[in-house]
Amino acid sequence: MGKLRAAQYACSLLGHALQKHGASPELQKQIRQLEGHLSLGRKLLRLGNSADALESAKRAVHLSDVVLRFCITVSHLNRALYFACDNVLWAGKSGLAPRVDQEKWAQRSFRYYLFSLIMNLSRDAYEIRLLMEQESSACSRRLKGSGGGAPRGIETAGPGGPGTPGRGLPQLALKLQLRVLLLARVLRGHPPLLLDVVRNACDLFIPLDKLGLWRCGPGIVGLCGLVSSILSILTLICPWLRLKP
Repeated sequence: MGKLRAAQYACSLLGHALQKHGASPELQKQIRQLEGHLSLGRKLLRLGNSADALESAKRAVHLSDVVLRFCITVSHLNRALYFACDNVLWAGKSGLAPRVDQEKWAQRSFRYYLFSLIMNLSRDAYEIRLLMEQESSACSRRLKGSGGGAPRGIETAGPGGPGTPGRGLPQLALKLQLRVLLLARVLRGHPPLLLDVVRNACDLFIPLDKLGLWRCGPGIVGLCGLVSSILSILTLICPWLRLKP
């Protein structure tokens, strides 16, 4: 499935490149047809995915963390609805249900896909926040254990505090820099979370473009879909890179 998805978005990216560089209309048409066949093949292989997504949602209901339980359950429910719409689209494109309004069902499908990705990114943001708090607490304990104080520039007391004219902006910039460094450290130490953030962020461009919320063009959609597909294949090859639960 991941290979088919990668091939489909590679065709989308290739078609955009060929069009940009003035390739022959016949070659462009062949690439578009190949992309359409790959899309239809993926829809056929996803016929049972709605049931799988519902089972995943039922398992997520039992998670102890309230935020994770909400984000993961809602994400899986939206994925189930997305796959259900995808099945209707497959029936229409394959000729089993020729009267299906494909544009309407495609819009519904991408809306559910977008909601699912928003929930995934919300879950990623929550996990990042928890890990940053843990890392910050661990750093504070190490500093206290070694007899050191808080890093210079983030003290809040005294006449040189944030309220001092001319000092607020540099201190704010320093705090922001420290937060960015802490974020980078957390993501570097948790590759599954980093891959999930990048994959969901790449996927987000697809429904945004298809729904007309942010037109980024077939080239960006193809590139983001290809990157996301490669990362999905990587998690299949190396299961430890898959974010759990």
